[in-house]
Amino acid sequence: MPPITRRQKQVLDAIAAFVERHGYTPSLEEIGRSLKLSSVSTVHKHLTNLEKKGLLSREWNRGRSVSVNPPPAPAGAVEIPLLGTVAAGSPIEAVTNPDTITVPAELIGRRRAFALKVKGDSMIDEHICDGDTVILDARDTARPGETVVALVRGHDVTLKKYYRDGAKIRLQPANASVKPIIVPEDQVRIQGVVIGVLRRY
Repeated sequence: MPPITRRQKQVLDAIAAFVERHGYTPSLEEIGRSLKLSSVSTVHKHLTNLEKKGLLSREWNRGRSVSVNPPPAPAGAVEIPLLGTVAAGSPIEAVTNPDTITVPAELIGRRRAFALKVKGDSMIDEHICDGDTVILDARDTARPGETVVALVRGHDVTLKKYYRDGAKIRLQPANASVKPIIVPEDQVRIQGVVIGVLRRY
């Protein structure tokens, strides 16, 4: 984010809070009142400076047209789809809630990648915990021992280590208290292979 003054940060926060509260953008007068600024021209000056820095957008000759722009992705970062939740435990029904997440570009390389939130602790011995976000290479094949997101029986999605046992696939947890999932090969579809894990402390 470009450097901004404390007052400019207060202006951005005031606009964002107003939109969250009311569902539409504030007028100059409403921004001024929230910051105890009596002069509309002072508010206008702050908005102009923020617009020059790329942090605001406005449509001229329209009231309530001020919108806060999302901060630019850091250098060396890319946005990938965040597609919902995956179970690290018993399979759960696939949940898709399209969003995006910013990750280091070097982690992705040239891969087609996506991310999923982890629910459960069956992969805890691989240091993948409940609440983590896994980054996946979107491919439909895996090598033995790779950690995958697999679609099981056409409707359940799970996060496990992948092994082939004859004509069956074993989806192995990394938690001694959780049983593996063993199913015929035609009932498993690999959706991605884990290439990274993100965690917030």
